[in-house]
Amino acid sequence: MTFCLGMRCEEGLFALADTRITSGTETSTARKISIHQYNQHSMFIMTSGLRSIRDKAITYFEERLRNAEEIGRMYLAANALAEEIRNVRTEDMEWLIQGGLLFDLHCIFGGQLAEDDVPHMYLIYPEGNWVEVRSGTPFVIIGESRYGKPVVDRTWRHDRSLADAMRIALLAFDATRTSASDVDYPVDSVLYRADSFEIREQRFSRDDLVPLQDFWQNAIFDAVEEAEPTTRPLFSRLDAAPPARTRYGDSD
Repeated sequence: MTFCLGMRCEEGLFALADTRITSGTETSTARKISIHQYNQHSMFIMTSGLRSIRDKAITYFEERLRNAEEIGRMYLAANALAEEIRNVRTEDMEWLIQGGLLFDLHCIFGGQLAEDDVPHMYLIYPEGNWVEVRSGTPFVIIGESRYGKPVVDRTWRHDRSLADAMRIALLAFDATRTSASDVDYPVDSVLYRADSFEIREQRFSRDDLVPLQDFWQNAIFDAVEEAEPTTRPLFSRLDAAPPARTRYGDSD
């Protein structure tokens, strides 16, 4: 499994990915974000799924970029990446099925090219179709989303800052890491400011994030304790209720 989160706001784009790779009972560390930057073309790709088809699809895409000067907008680049994913699907699907595997490759694709007015971000599915991450739904998670998504749902909006994005993303990662054994440190982060055509990246280790982790743990514990006055009358009502009767099914 993996945890990859892409976030869009008025200032630009932010992305965060864990680095845990699981193969059977073995674990290792590897990058899940690739950066493609030249002239006024700035793009990043995050992936979840089989590592082998990920590497092949991105290799094909990189080769295509070398020979595709006409790609000047992000949606055209998204189409090109989708086509290469389909090419890999055509080449490898039969052999994957024979090996008992599925063609599983989801991509978060973000950036800004020379002819784009603003940065764009897309979620690309294994079939090659895609949806754009827009201001109304300004984030997307691939991989393990159950634990971190509530944090982002409650706090992230398109009008917040890139600094807010990093803080929220790291808290979402911590929620995921706490409950999912196949998501872990270190984490890779990518920052892109609109119209800069410069991608910044940084890796954060466990030690880097201990202060935030400790703060978040204490804040959650304190919030649970401080919520006691709101649940006290509810518990009193339950404690004073008459003994329950035997019930069957879902009827009230």
